[in-house]
Parts: sequence; C-alpha cells; structure tokens
Amino acid sequence: MGLSRRAYARHRGVAENAVRKAITSGRITLEPDGTIDPEKADRDWASRTDPSQQRGVHAQRTDNAAADSGKAVPRAAIDVVQKALRDSGTKPEGDVTFLRARTANEVIKAQERSVRLAKIKGELVDRARAVATVFGLARRERDAWVQWPARVAALMANELRVDPHAMETVLDKHVRRHLAELSEIRVELR
Repeated sequence: MGLSRRAYARHRGVAENAVRKAITSGRITLEPDGTIDPEKADRDWASRTDPSQQRGVHAQRTDNAAADSGKAVPRAAIDVVQKALRDSGTKPEGDVTFLRARTANEVIKAQERSVRLAKIKGELVDRARAVATVFGLARRERDAWVQWPARVAALMANELRVDPHAMETVLDKHVRRHLAELSEIRVELR
C-alpha cells in the first residue's frame, strides 16, 4: 500500500496541488488501489519533469537533472550545445547540463533573430540568387568579348591597312586565350 496524495506531497516537499497536476498530466501514475508508490513516483517525477519548471528545493538540482534522469543524450546534440556556447563567447566546460543546453538554445535563437532582422533590413541577400546573378553577368561579359573581334576587326584592319580576315583571326585567338585565363579565377561566395 502506497501513500495518499497529501502524504506524497509532504514526502516530496511540494503542495498537494502539484501532486494532483502531476497525476493529471501523467508525470506520475497511481497504483491500482489509488495510492502512490513513493519510489516509483519519485523516479517518474524526475524523468518526466522539465527541470526549468522546478521551484524551491527541487530547482537546485537543475544542473544535474540531465545526468540524473538516466537518459542518453546524443553526442551530436552535445556537440551542437558546446559549439553554440563557444560561438557566444562562453567557454564550454565540463558536462552539458540542462542549463547549459538551454543557454545554447537561447544563443541560437538570438543568432537566428539577428539574421532574420538583417534580412528584413536588406543587409543580407539570398545566396542562390546572388550566385545566379554573378554567373549571368559573367556569361554576358564573356559573350560580349567573344563577339568583339568580329565587330571591330574590319575597322582596325582598315586603320592599320592589313587583311581584315587575318586581323579577326589574331584578335579572336588572343581574346579567347585571355578569357581562358580569366576562367581559372575561382570566386568563393561564403
């Protein structure tokens, strides 16, 4: 036979209302006879309660709640938390606790809001659109240069009094060589 709601509230150090809410929300379960098994209820309460929602005596255990809950935390999640803390200027030291993860989450949300605000202000541009624009400009520039020898060869040949076909052939060869050299340049948009 377990404890009554009132007795379990005294055992837990919380108000009876908190015990009723925990039962209603499913954080702890009643025994078939309607009583509460204190050991089982304590385990359930610890593993199913968000540490940030704890008050009083239980709030002091917030830093160790993740370790005490017995739940495995994926390494990738820990790495993300530590990276976010490093990016914010906070030195990640020791184990990742719920409080540290929450801090990292707030840092990430602040960074996201900052980027969104910069986008709204027009300080940021869409990367795909910028790349497409630069590619289009470079292609038009290349096409203009490829067509240039045919347009000016006759005029230049007349001024220099040389064969127009020979002039166009030489200009075309040198323009294409120059464009090939320019194509070696790699632009990184990061």
